[in-house]
Amino acid sequence: MVNDMINRGPMKTYKDIYQSLYKDNGYIDVKDAFGALSSIISQAKKSRSKELSTFDKKSKGWYLSNQTVAYNFYVDLFSKNLKGLLKKTDYLEELGVNMVHLMPILQGRPGENDGGYAVMDYRSIEPSIGSLSDFQTLTSSLREKQMHVVLDFVINHTAKEHEWALKALGGDKFYQDYYLMFDDESIPNEFDKTVPEVFPGVAPGNFTYYPQIKKYVWTSFYEFQWDLNFRNPHVFNEIVDILLFMANLGVDMIRLDAIPFMWKELGHTCRNHPTIHLLLDMLHQIMNEVAPGVAILGEAIVEPEEIVRYFGTSTQECDVMYNATFMVNLWNAMATKDARLLRIDQSRLTPALQGAWINYVRCHDDIGWGFNEQAIQEMGFSPYDHKQFLIHFFLGDHPYSFSKGKLYEFNPVTMDARNSGRLASLVGVEKALEVNDRYLKEVSIKRIHLLHAVLLSSKGIPFIYSGDELATLNDESYLDDAKKAHDSRWLHRSFFNWTVAKNRSKTTTTEGSVFQTLQSMIAKRKELSILHSTVREHYVDTLNTHLYMTHRVLEKESFVGLFNFSDQPQTIHLKPLLPPQSLGIYQDVFQQRQLHTDDSFIIGPYEYYWLKTV
Repeated sequence: MVNDMINRGPMKTYKDIYQSLYKDNGYIDVKDAFGALSSIISQAKKSRSKELSTFDKKSKGWYLSNQTVAYNFYVDLFSKNLKGLLKKTDYLEELGVNMVHLMPILQGRPGENDGGYAVMDYRSIEPSIGSLSDFQTLTSSLREKQMHVVLDFVINHTAKEHEWALKALGGDKFYQDYYLMFDDESIPNEFDKTVPEVFPGVAPGNFTYYPQIKKYVWTSFYEFQWDLNFRNPHVFNEIVDILLFMANLGVDMIRLDAIPFMWKELGHTCRNHPTIHLLLDMLHQIMNEVAPGVAILGEAIVEPEEIVRYFGTSTQECDVMYNATFMVNLWNAMATKDARLLRIDQSRLTPALQGAWINYVRCHDDIGWGFNEQAIQEMGFSPYDHKQFLIHFFLGDHPYSFSKGKLYEFNPVTMDARNSGRLASLVGVEKALEVNDRYLKEVSIKRIHLLHAVLLSSKGIPFIYSGDELATLNDESYLDDAKKAHDSRWLHRSFFNWTVAKNRSKTTTTEGSVFQTLQSMIAKRKELSILHSTVREHYVDTLNTHLYMTHRVLEKESFVGLFNFSDQPQTIHLKPLLPPQSLGIYQDVFQQRQLHTDDSFIIGPYEYYWLKTV
């Protein structure tokens, strides 16, 4: 287990951490700063409605349940606006999802805004999507349907059009201290010696010079996104105020964006700084005091060993984290027909008992090939060559590839790149349709079913990206839009096709096959309490590289997940792979087929089993 975070000694209250962190920092007397924070917290407590307080008492830890299945989408692409979304909730209920993860809907800067991650007003909804009143109506309606809502909070930076930034641009020293600003290049140059660039291709550099104020501003991502200065207690207080405001809107989970970037220090990479864990510890304690039913989701697309640290150890930091490594390893297994890397990383990256992964096959973002290089080397492969293989396989120009995608952030010097593309296109459906090959299409659909079977039976919250339940293909139309053509991620950010969605009731269609199979998996998952996130999951070495196997035990019940990543049948004997107390007769929850652990059996190409003891 990778969970040995920084050693902070005995558990401290957020007051202790705050006073230690902000003592004698030159911005404000720490007593006055903490007094202001206490007032913010007190007011948020008073503002929390009776309905939400009742939810807090009943629903703490709801995100750990096997009942929780998430669906992720852009509101404007899925339903045009929030009022339209209210009319589409029947579709979500039909599929079986009960957690909606809304991509950024807070008011962003006009024009290019990094897909909504350049926020100019945290207390307003993007006007084209609706109003704050519309959003509260939505959260209230979904709560009646026992559906949870996730809202994005871009915590590391604001748009340069944000009120704080505009005042800073106007020369207000108080608000200039909300950001990281420098009078000349000397300090930025020192930082650049250790701080890598986020987007060296499309947005090179870590700083932007603004002649109107004659200062260099830290801009980790794009020029229009200004990094906040968390050394300033005023900034932390403002962030807490916004966080609790969001909680009191009726959301059930708040996603903190780009948390590894929140603290900067000379001589450090300014990624995953230990102080960030202190900030998150305080935020979690404060949330637990005001709105204990609201979960905190952390977004940290960094090394796997670092991601798991954000759950915390001696104290809770984030309740939920994205399991980006899981997605990478699924696609690695699909390309190589080798599930070893998936098993190895699932075994070593374990969240704290009260923490849960969000697992996903695809999402709105690209696939970055940040795999376990040591494990790859131990398997006898070159990490560089293996990454090149994956890049070209999912681009579709490898001779044995069934995939069709595009490159993102290609670097012609290092030859490094990420891949964009829809689930159905990456598993082969698009190529099969292009050549009108029925067999290849059937095999491709089996790959989708396999990936969903692994996803829905894995420890954590399964997360479905909008359209994947209908085998939606890549959308090349973004190339006709000058504002989007430079960013291949729009390949998989298409409008939801409600006309095509009507095919979901027809099993003879691709849409119907994928939708109904996924719908069945979701229903079965909800019936299996053994899939609760607090039940430990073991990852079994089958000694067959093509097979991925998981095992769980809850009281006298045993569950085995078995998955074949090969296009060839494989033979397996369960008896030597399970502990004595788990031997006996199992039944597959889908086919109702019974298997005895004394017998060997064949698992077909891309076939899967969810086996439970009879």
